[in-house]
Amino acid sequence: MLANNPSASKTLWIKNPLAVFSGALNGPNAERDLAGGIVILGSQIIECVAAGKQPTVTVDQQLDASDMVLLPGLINTHHHFYQTLTRCLPAAINQPLFPWLKTLYPIWSGLTPKHIELATEIACWELMLSGATTVADHHYVFNHALSEAIDIQAEVVGRLGVRATLTRGSMSLSQKDGGLPPDSVVQTEQQILDDSLRLIKRYHDASNGSMLNLALAPCSPFSVTEALMCETARLAKQQGVRLHTHLGETIDENDFCVEKLGMRPVDYLEHCGWMGPQTWLAHGIHFDEREIQRLGAAQVGIAHCATSNMVLASGICPTLELEAAGCKVGLAVDGSASNDSSNMIQELRHSLMQQRLRYRADQITHHQVLNWATQGSAAVLGRDDIGVLAPGKQADIGLYKLDGLNFSGAHDPLAALILCGASQVSKLMVAGKWLIEDAEATREQLNQLKAQHHQLAIQLVG
Repeated sequence: MLANNPSASKTLWIKNPLAVFSGALNGPNAERDLAGGIVILGSQIIECVAAGKQPTVTVDQQLDASDMVLLPGLINTHHHFYQTLTRCLPAAINQPLFPWLKTLYPIWSGLTPKHIELATEIACWELMLSGATTVADHHYVFNHALSEAIDIQAEVVGRLGVRATLTRGSMSLSQKDGGLPPDSVVQTEQQILDDSLRLIKRYHDASNGSMLNLALAPCSPFSVTEALMCETARLAKQQGVRLHTHLGETIDENDFCVEKLGMRPVDYLEHCGWMGPQTWLAHGIHFDEREIQRLGAAQVGIAHCATSNMVLASGICPTLELEAAGCKVGLAVDGSASNDSSNMIQELRHSLMQQRLRYRADQITHHQVLNWATQGSAAVLGRDDIGVLAPGKQADIGLYKLDGLNFSGAHDPLAALILCGASQVSKLMVAGKWLIEDAEATREQLNQLKAQHHQLAIQLVG
């Protein structure tokens, strides 16, 4: 399904886009004139071309982008790929987080390696078709059949050519121990730590331009033991990898932590050695003012999941306060059982609309949410080689045509991409390689995969 790729030795000029966003809101990359497009050689951007100018390097190939909006590839910072198999499940649709989880855990306990393979592939294609060039997944369901779930995901993302951060999730606190998950999907602390080390050594690549990073990700304070939280932090520090978990998603979570642990979630995070720039948190809604300042001082990252937070009625992330305090903020679609979609460009629109319920319209602009989905998300994942269109950065880009009825009459192409509701990329490049050259043709090629995935979903739910 992958399109033909230009030779790594040839320069490609993506010429005169209809509109362009650098990825940055501040600094030299924000001020850079890219109206003439960008020049790519191999996996990197080598030149930004100003309006009305020609590249200074010899150009071997040209792509006329005058009818397309050019963006850095979107970066998704939190997902649960396997949840594409349980979208819109009637028993869970109208539930808040804790009852929603209790409804779905027994179903997820039946996941098999084939489920993981097809769910990962479907989720990645859905993200890519919406403009994502980097995907992050948080897989934490490990029944007896899924000991190599992360290995399966690594094979799939490698085959597709998408850039990825895969997190080795974990649950060790079952219902009999006072947690939420059933016994069938939890593991012992030693099993989790041993497998975490194995996966880091096998897959984690910390080099510039890396296609695959590994992180460690206990699911949440209500599904793992304190000992596992602490040991995971020590292992991550020892191996030089990042830490990820859900935190501050609901008031129920705060109440659970106070009742069971004797402290609020942020206090618990600090108690377990997690407070630092190596950590990013999914959701980050229910923090008080002092907690926001502490998180900012530690430069913790936040994966803002607007759609999921609205579906589960969890609340609104205080993004601007978190940023002002020093936190890195990125965007994420979250799992497809709470979002029911894996569409990154739509996530930007949902974030803009939701955040305007909390802040002024001039504070939450299309530029702001575009920055969160690009440079902001890159920072959350600990990367400075993606998320921005600038010389030396990775050639991860999305091109969007505004040819739908919903764009007719739009006067600002970049704003229209978000406000008028774009849903599909036209072309997608990762590390200088075209993964999607014709989005409609790619969708046609995915029909068989979609049919297989849907059949497995029906069988899983029974």
